[in-house]
Amino acid sequence: MATNDSQRADAFSRQLRQAHQHLRDQLTRIRTDLGRIDHADTELLVHCLTFCSAVTTHHTGEDDGMFTELLTARPDLAPTIQNLIDDHAAMAAILSQVRALAMEAATTPAASLPWLRRELDGLAAIAASHFGYEERAISTALDNHVPDTGWSRPVFRPTEQQSCLANAPAPAA
Repeated sequence: MATNDSQRADAFSRQLRQAHQHLRDQLTRIRTDLGRIDHADTELLVHCLTFCSAVTTHHTGEDDGMFTELLTARPDLAPTIQNLIDDHAAMAAILSQVRALAMEAATTPAASLPWLRRELDGLAAIAASHFGYEERAISTALDNHVPDTGWSRPVFRPTEQQSCLANAPAPAA
């Protein structure tokens, strides 16, 4: 259901920062927990896969909804939005590798966990840069006359969306 509530629109940039902070916190927790184990922990691997799904849902919501609305309101943001979409594609490749390594770690943790740690470290660096750039580059435009045509839910609450785990085999216990 679409809503054009201007008070809600004024909070979009704040909500975006909160969603990004939630994703940063999840990634930090995964990296911290992964650093404490030498073997695959099923709960941690599921959390890792769920995180990958949440980031994917968030970026898909931005690409398919929020950015479309921003471009309608502010066509001058086209180069910035293209940069963000390009970042999303680069991050998707890393997330795909993280998913594969997380699944692999369920059966061969000694070989996979060091690689998974490195991928997560790289993802954390790219995510920090990307989230900061996005927040700086589009906050003002996001808070000014961008209607919510249903795009906000996956962008602001990505963990409420369907998990990629529905299509992934369960990690071995």
